[in-house]
Amino acid sequence: MIVDTALWNSLPVPALMLDGDDLIVSSNPAAESFLNLSTKALLNQKIWDKVMIDAPLEGPFARARSNRTSLFVNDVDVGSGERAPHLCNLQFAPLQGTDDMMIVMISPREIASRINQNHSSEKAAKSAIGMAEMLAHEIKNPLAGITGAAQLLSMGLSTEDLEMTDLIVEESRRIVKLLEQVEQFGNLRPPVLRPVNLHDVLDRARQSAAVGFGAHMLFVEEYDPSLPQTLADSDQLLQVFLNLLKNASEANKDGGSIRLHTFYDTSLRVRRSDGTQARLPLQVEIIDDGPGLPPEIADDVFEPFVSGRENGTGLGLALVSKLIGEGGGWISVDSVPGRTVFRISLPLAPKEFETGEE
Repeated sequence: MIVDTALWNSLPVPALMLDGDDLIVSSNPAAESFLNLSTKALLNQKIWDKVMIDAPLEGPFARARSNRTSLFVNDVDVGSGERAPHLCNLQFAPLQGTDDMMIVMISPREIASRINQNHSSEKAAKSAIGMAEMLAHEIKNPLAGITGAAQLLSMGLSTEDLEMTDLIVEESRRIVKLLEQVEQFGNLRPPVLRPVNLHDVLDRARQSAAVGFGAHMLFVEEYDPSLPQTLADSDQLLQVFLNLLKNASEANKDGGSIRLHTFYDTSLRVRRSDGTQARLPLQVEIIDDGPGLPPEIADDVFEPFVSGRENGTGLGLALVSKLIGEGGGWISVDSVPGRTVFRISLPLAPKEFETGEE
């Protein structure tokens, strides 16, 4: 064995070792106990056949293997044919000293702990957003007065002094725009769900980006022409795509490429907060070749007020996540230097919409 046998067997968390074909070549005692499967039953079997993970990880795992980087996945159900699913954190990491072998470590979590944590986090986020909305409303009024006063002062000033009043007006307007983003985040209207052609909305977003904030970027379309319609709010979906394209463009200030990739994945199902499963076969990936997300915020980019950019509000991706979630979809991100993929998974439009039935 490539790793020390005693150390491998003494690992307190379930761990599996995979070869270049995703076959299990070793499992530690903790993995046998957790999966309720013997090493003999696991050896030389595809991990995806023996370990049931309630998340679409084969693609991100393949990219992590190819780039020899680690992949972290939090709060997913993991089980086996012999073991009921249990909430876990997962870590996939390359085995140093090898060309293609990977180690998978499974860290079970207590469900009650997760419920309490999520409840506390959600409550804290709502409280923070509510406070921010109140402050935004209160701050906008004095800012309008400051802007007006600066404009009045500018009427009798020299050209040199005008630079100072212009700066006051410009910065006041910038702050107002930031405050409006905070207010917008807390006052979203419910989505109006209708059949939507994904490619039509993507093209609108691409055209807008190409003549504006993304004029320095190369846009590449990789569309599946047979993709059926989704059920979504087209205006909110356009806002999502524009936000993601803007992020990708701002990450590549010196120019780069953005790929728009659509495809159909019949295997993708996600678990809703009420415990039911949703089938989300329509996939949209927005892929850029920028520097990637800062590692310290990679796991929290969809949380409010988390930003990797100077002077960023941290509301752009939180808004994207909120719009997609309230529309019945799911969004994820996989980021390494040189490749960041935001993947949006959406449902099919029901047949009654196609036939005009209500």
